[in-house]
Amino acid sequence: MKNRFDSKEPEDFSIVLGGPLFQLLLRMRLTTPDLNLLKKRIIYITLFAWLPLLLLSIVKDNSWANIGLSFFSDFELQARFLLALPLLIAAELLVHKQLRKLVGQFVDRDIITKNEMPRFKEVIASAIKMRNSVTFEVILLLLVFVGGHYLWNTLSILNTITPSMGPWYAGSDATGQHLSLAGYWYIFVSRPIFQFIVLRWYYRIFIWSLFLWRCSKLKLNLVPTHPDRTCGLGFLSMSSSMFAPLILAHGVLLAGLISNSLFFGGARIEEFIPLIISVVVFIGLIILGPLLVFSPCLSRTKRAGLCEYGALASGYVGEFDRKWLRGRANRNEPLMGTPDLQSLADLSNSFQVVRDIRSFPIDKDTIIQLLAYILIPVLPLILTILPLKELVAKLFRAVF
Repeated sequence: MKNRFDSKEPEDFSIVLGGPLFQLLLRMRLTTPDLNLLKKRIIYITLFAWLPLLLLSIVKDNSWANIGLSFFSDFELQARFLLALPLLIAAELLVHKQLRKLVGQFVDRDIITKNEMPRFKEVIASAIKMRNSVTFEVILLLLVFVGGHYLWNTLSILNTITPSMGPWYAGSDATGQHLSLAGYWYIFVSRPIFQFIVLRWYYRIFIWSLFLWRCSKLKLNLVPTHPDRTCGLGFLSMSSSMFAPLILAHGVLLAGLISNSLFFGGARIEEFIPLIISVVVFIGLIILGPLLVFSPCLSRTKRAGLCEYGALASGYVGEFDRKWLRGRANRNEPLMGTPDLQSLADLSNSFQVVRDIRSFPIDKDTIIQLLAYILIPVLPLILTILPLKELVAKLFRAVF
């Protein structure tokens, strides 16, 4: 019987199914082989990470405090566990469904021919083997959980609001800061869970990137005159929408981090422009960067297409010139309505398509979409500093 999780067929390919954590969630009945039970999975994992923090911080009796960084005023914490974490979990189902369709396009568009299909299946098998790696997830677990002590030492310096008042997860005395019960859960359970899920996503994107790179090394059947201006690879621009929840989660994390500094650290929004740009560049590199592996293929196809269609065009326009301008045409044959003119126009359009081939399968709309997913969570913070009317006026002056 065929193992669905290890299938080498393009329509069954997934970077989400498989791996030790997936098998554990199956046994705990928090998922199904088709990644159903999404709401249940989001609720259980989110509550396991967030609810103990709420209860233990109430025991510490400062969750509603009006001074320092209390539990409910820690915007980064709430954004991390109540918004970003559910988005990261929900991203699995969307990526699983969309990626199977996207990979299937290689076959449906005849980019992978029958002769290349065995090698294509080898590429899929290699990606599945990496996805199911037990070693990677064990190493990742050790890194995020064992690193809790170092994380606490770092956070105790960065997140102290005032010398007399520590953050909600710690208390201060003459000897320094000490973790509360909520702090221990936060540092050694909640935060490592979140980090594990994020790093696991980065590993999946690495597998996806390696898969695309190996595909680019196959003998692809690229058509220079394809109307998408990328020789038939235009479907790859779906990556930004496929990873939308993952991108949005990073925007939420960015907004939460900025919020704490704005409202409790006295910072100004302008100070975070380099950080915002860095996050945009980072997300652009990991989401759209892998598509650049097809740039050499597109450049080669464009050069070959210009030569081939250039030669074809030269031959046709030469015949057209000799027939209609050098007197070889039948005198009784009218120029008006002749199919020769339409063929000449069609050939010209085809040659223009070849000239317009882009060097990578990414268009302007894809980039705008990615920017929107990152910056939408940050926009409310900008509006708290800069009134909407003034913001619109500045944008209008900048454009016009």
